Amino acid sequence: MDALRIEWADGAPRLRISDVMTRQGLVTTVSSSAGTAAVVGWVGSARDRSAGAHGLLDAFGRRGSAPPLPAGDYAAVLVCRDRILLMRDEQARIPLFFRASGGLVNAVSTSARSLGNATELDPRYFCRYLTGNMAQPHTDLTPFAGVHRVLGGEAVELSLTGQLRRRTPRPVRRATDAPAPTADLHLGEAAQELRMALANAVARRLGTTTACHVSGGTDSTSVALLAARLLAERRVGPGNLVLLAGRFSRGELAAEQPYLDVALEEVRRHIPAACPVVVDADDVADFDDFRHHAGDTDEPYAHAFRAPFWSRLHAEAAERGCDTLLTGCGADPIADANLFHLHRLARTGRLWQMTRQARAWAVGSEWGLRDTVHAYVVQPSFPLATERITALVRGGTVLGGLGTFNRPRWLRSGFARAHGYREAGIAESRFMFGRRPEQSLYDAANYVAAPDLLSWHRVREDGFFLSHPFLDREVVTTMSRLPVAATFRAGRPKAVLREAMADLLPASISGRAVKVPFDDLYARGLRTHGDELIALCGSARHPLVREMFDVETLCRAVREAQLGMGDAYSWDRMNSSLALVAWLERLEQPADPPGAVPLVSAGS
Repeated sequence: MDALRIEWADGAPRLRISDVMTRQGLVTTVSSSAGTAAVVGWVGSARDRSAGAHGLLDAFGRRGSAPPLPAGDYAAVLVCRDRILLMRDEQARIPLFFRASGGLVNAVSTSARSLGNATELDPRYFCRYLTGNMAQPHTDLTPFAGVHRVLGGEAVELSLTGQLRRRTPRPVRRATDAPAPTADLHLGEAAQELRMALANAVARRLGTTTACHVSGGTDSTSVALLAARLLAERRVGPGNLVLLAGRFSRGELAAEQPYLDVALEEVRRHIPAACPVVVDADDVADFDDFRHHAGDTDEPYAHAFRAPFWSRLHAEAAERGCDTLLTGCGADPIADANLFHLHRLARTGRLWQMTRQARAWAVGSEWGLRDTVHAYVVQPSFPLATERITALVRGGTVLGGLGTFNRPRWLRSGFARAHGYREAGIAESRFMFGRRPEQSLYDAANYVAAPDLLSWHRVREDGFFLSHPFLDREVVTTMSRLPVAATFRAGRPKAVLREAMADLLPASISGRAVKVPFDDLYARGLRTHGDELIALCGSARHPLVREMFDVETLCRAVREAQLGMGDAYSWDRMNSSLALVAWLERLEQPADPPGAVPLVSAGS
């Protein structure tokens, strides 16, 4: 979708913005003597978007200035007196693309599809997309040849005529390289630091009417309680709070209802005016209306199978006029002890200490010592080799032994060789683990956890973006420099978060160690829609589908998943391939018909 667009006419840039999204407050345009800034999302604070946009223009509008990118959820275009800047915040929730040829940029947009040509696709992108289990893209490649992505935390500088001058990547985080300054912290002190950072992250994201997704788990309840406390104490000014939840009265997820009730009651104890919106989700299943959710997005969306549930909640929040929706996404990798610290101990020769700490963690988990060492030491050291061995041992079926990076059996080997699948697997494994997995965890977590492509696809309909306080830069920086000794407690996952929220979380939620997953929703979706998914693959007409995939083998994978074979990793690999088939089949149909989303000149 085009929220903003730059094109050049007679050598001069022409910036246009969506009038509809401007009226919704989703796009903010400001001007000064330094130039004009168009911001999709918000900079600094979700409440004062105009001030944030002015601050961004003032900071970057000066000739030669290159300050650090501010916090926020935004994609921004700055047309200054001497240059044009394209930038996205580090979380990279809102997309931004440019089309270039020979070093000359001829168009900029928030929609890759509007810039690209459906007949000129880049097969290297599809190899990278099919490698790994990321919820959103994180590389320069896009599905369309000649169209490039502005990366998270990156600033791209153009001349006024569109010449590409430089791309300044996000600075490398160094917090985890040197944890020594905080090595003497205890759990209570670490919890205080996390509490302050998380409260700041929530405060930045509170709007006039804020929705909080509440599931009854530690993560989402923590965010909702902090939002309620901040609003009740008027520390961020007045505002309304909507508590958004899905209710399941049958199946495994029905066991979550008592925790949900406790969470909602506790939040309303702090702010009685909070509006609980509990959506009956018994009739929702994964893969509902899959052709729409997977086919109409700007790019292939690997997690489109889960879109029906999120869409139901989004619609309720939109009906109540919410201007932001906060989630607990990202807490699992961020707000817990970083067990890739075991890898650091192993590679620095402290094997006895590594074994002792791995055994301590295994005692309080469902894993044994061997599984712990394999997951946090062996696999990060040799990710591709360990997956190949696993595939040999467990590879009796299509889904058996399929890990995160190895080639799925339905991806044709000829296509994979021709378009760099092996190189894509190596690059993705390095992104996930790198030389220092305890640091790479925080970079990768930003792209694993959240359904942001769905949020972007629905934003004009909903009038808000998803936002994730646990993935805030301040929270990530705080957790990345805390020593494991201050955050780890055997048998108590997310010990530092539970300690940080001890005065707010109800005991029944703070003390729970296991949450019911959405496996029941997934199994129900496969039972209901498995035949439709197989028919989708069998009837696919786009030539790239059969060039890429052995369709019969992909259909066998769906049958195996229906029978409960495979695991979460292999199912995700299958899901992403199914989403790609649906996307290719709808590619010739524009997501926005011509004229459906009028753009107006900035400032008009």
